[in-house]
Amino acid sequence: PQPPLPDFADVKGQGPAKRALEVAAAGGHNLLMIGAPGTGKSMLAKRLPSILPDMTEEESIETTKIYSACGMLAPDLPLIRTRPFRAPHHTVSPAGLCGGGPVPRPGEVSLAHNGVLFLDELPEFQRQAMEALRQPLEDGVLTIARAGARLSYPSRFMLVAAMNPCPCGYFGHPTRRCSCPPSRVSSYLGRVSGPLLDRIDLNVEVSPVTYAQLSARRDAEESSAAVRLRVQAARERQNARYAGTGVSCNARLDPSMLAEACPLDPEAERMLGLVFEKLGLSGRAYDRILKVARTIADLGGSERIRAPHLSEAVQYRSLDRKYWNRG
Repeated sequence: PQPPLPDFADVKGQGPAKRALEVAAAGGHNLLMIGAPGTGKSMLAKRLPSILPDMTEEESIETTKIYSACGMLAPDLPLIRTRPFRAPHHTVSPAGLCGGGPVPRPGEVSLAHNGVLFLDELPEFQRQAMEALRQPLEDGVLTIARAGARLSYPSRFMLVAAMNPCPCGYFGHPTRRCSCPPSRVSSYLGRVSGPLLDRIDLNVEVSPVTYAQLSARRDAEESSAAVRLRVQAARERQNARYAGTGVSCNARLDPSMLAEACPLDPEAERMLGLVFEKLGLSGRAYDRILKVARTIADLGGSERIRAPHLSEAVQYRSLDRKYWNRG
């Protein structure tokens, strides 16, 4: 028996953030949440495992091997069946995050294999540690080179990150004034590099909760079990679509497969052309929007990507433009 997981029903309000987490879980996408202190970013992230699909037998064995090699396998739990959720503190060293040391061993990115790596207060992590994430995010494996050996550890995980919009936390807040000068806000946001942002599929702003939302009854919120049913159904559609290709979810789609896997209806195709020209999107951003739109269509049970699916996917790009002035 597995211990119970925190439930989405405990989170009051935050409908847009919950929807973004559902899309991320359904397609295996990386996610960044930005918001003021106390808006519930960590609370939301800790409930993500409760809506993730079941591990396959192969995934379960892979993850169990890593924990066994690290001596972290509990005697009463010989086979890991729940997707890992790793949340290292921002003081973690690059070796602790990505692996290494005098006697090389897996780091947090490998312990999160087939699960979630949650980085709270993202700009506070060492720059070297953040940049070291780029290889495992791109390849799903982390390689450590030493004079006498070259070791590779599996590191296929969902990255979920959270951050304040500025050092004081209130830049853009609807009721509280930010005390940071513009140069300090820019410097703080600049700690998160462009190449790392390029590997994050969804950006969502977590807004302050109103009194009416906080005082609402718990049963007014949707439970993790209800969300998980939709996520599982979307993953089953992906498993059927990518059978025999080695692709496990939409986030892992190879660019060469996009045209076949992401058919657009005529209205969506026109919309994508307009968005691409108006926003000046890069090729990587184009691919990312298509993958997210594919996941949203899967959640809606549609084989073709329609205009509403594409419109929602584009909205998850808005914070790039608001905070980093990126397309």
